[in-house]
Order: sequence, then C-alpha cells, then structure tokens
Amino acid sequence: MEKANQSLFKKIISFRETSLTLIILCLMLILTFVTPGFLTKYNINTTLIGLSMDGIMAVGMVLVLVLGGIDLSVGSVMALSNVTAGIVAMHYGLNIWLSVLIAMFISILAGLTIGKLITKIKLNPFITTLSMMSIARGIAYIFTEGSPVSLGEISVVFDWIGRGKILGIPNPGIILLLIVIVMDFLMRKSKTFREIYYIGSNEQAAAFSGINVNKRKLMVYILCSFLSGLAGVITLARFGVATPTAGVGAELRAIAGAVIGGASLNGGEGTVLGALLGIILVALVNNALVLLNVSVYWQSLVTGLVLLTAVIVDMRVHNKKN
Repeated sequence: MEKANQSLFKKIISFRETSLTLIILCLMLILTFVTPGFLTKYNINTTLIGLSMDGIMAVGMVLVLVLGGIDLSVGSVMALSNVTAGIVAMHYGLNIWLSVLIAMFISILAGLTIGKLITKIKLNPFITTLSMMSIARGIAYIFTEGSPVSLGEISVVFDWIGRGKILGIPNPGIILLLIVIVMDFLMRKSKTFREIYYIGSNEQAAAFSGINVNKRKLMVYILCSFLSGLAGVITLARFGVATPTAGVGAELRAIAGAVIGGASLNGGEGTVLGALLGIILVALVNNALVLLNVSVYWQSLVTGLVLLTAVIVDMRVHNKKN
C-alpha cells in the first residue's frame, strides 16, 4: 500500500513538473511573437538574474513547506545579510570575504532562532517567521539609517561573482543551477532529507518511527535562512549596493514559486525542481507585464492571483485525495 502511494505521489509530481514545463515553453513562444524585446540578450540576462535570487530562496522555502511549516522572513533575512556584508566592509574596513562570513553567520543565527522558537517554545511558524520578518528588516534599516550604501570597487573577484558570466550565463544563474542540482539530489536520495517528507505528511507518526523531528525542523529553518542570506550576498556582489529594501516581496514570490511547483501548504509534498519551474513561471509573467508596458504596481497583484490560484488547485487536489 505504501509503495502504491509513493508511486501515485511520483506520478502526480511528474505530471505537475511536465505541465509546468509545457506552460513555460508556450508562454515563451507567445512572448517571442507578441513582444520583440523578449529574446534580446539584455532581457534574458536581466530576467535570469532576477529569478536567480528568488529561485535560491524558493529552494529553501520548498524545504520548509514540505516540512509542514512556512517562512515569511526570507526576504528580510536576505536584506539583513546584504546590509551586514556591505556595512561591515565599508564602515568597519574589514575584508569583504570576512564581511560575507559575518553576514552568513547572522543569517544562520536567524534560522537557528526561528527553529529554536518553533521546536523548544512551540511557537506557531507563521507568527515566529512573521516576527523575524519585521525584526530582520528593522535591523537592516537601523544599520543603514534607511539609505543605500555603495561598496565601490571593493574586490574584483567579489564583483565577478555577481556580474561575471560563465559560457555566457550570468554567475547568479550558475549558482542557482548548482544549488538546485545538489538540493534536488539530496531531497530524492538522502535519508535525512527524505525524512522531511515523512514529518510533513504525519509529524506524530514520524516521531513514533524514531525520526528526530525537532532536529530536522531546526536543520530546515537554518538551511532556509542560509540560502536567503546567500541570495543577499549575491545581490550585493551584483549591484555593489547594500540596501535595506533588498528582498521586499521575495517571501511572496518564493512561496508562489514553491506552491505553483507542487509544494503543498499542508506539508509532505514538493520538489526543488518544481519550485524552480514555479519561480521561472512567475518571473516570465512579471517580465511579460514589463515588456507590455503594464504598470509595475500590477506585478504584485498578478503574483498574488497566481499564488491564490495555485493554492485553490492544491486544496482541490487534496480534497479529491481525501
């Protein structure tokens, strides 16, 4: 029976990913004919760089959703990491790489704090991460006094990470691809990461079977914050500016990408590849609005509607299963 359920789950996931791929290809074909600027080198690079940051955070988000949790702090942790690395390097004169290590440490600390509050004090994940969202963003504003801080030409290698290319592909896109490959492999093959699915499907049963539920939760929230911090550092390398507004709305896009890609808000379902496809779809829709000269204010509306549609579909699928 268990094998049959696993087989059904794999078929559903495969169908979702295949369907998303076809939708993305169709949308790209339509945009090619409707908007002449879609296939330009500038537009492709800009879109790829933008979705790379969201994609890195979506990978962390899909882990949290599979676990049965949620993390609303990803955009704010991204900003905190971005600002920390920039401020420490510019105002305190530390080496940029040491500044990056400090920024990543703070990102990990944010995830550790979230994980401890959820596992030890038993706080609700929504409230916990909502609070961290406000705290991290507030600290970012305090550090910068609300104003962007320019790095200047601080390191050739650091600049190359954000602005360079490998085989014509922007480095942020390469980094996202590597993260997706590694995390997708771990989610499919690693016993430790497979346990996340069991916890999300039935936490009590997972605990009875001997899985250390709290340890896995702590790991997932730390990893999610780490990836958010990494996105913040890459953004700093790309634009050379530390800004407290980095990552605004990123939590919505990360959740949308993960849910569109097949992650369930009920936990126990989702793949890294699916999250990547979801983020690509969201990025293409937003890019289409820009190319069609639709006001930027409509982008959040459209993203919200896409997310709402994905959640409704997810609920209907689960109701049919039940």
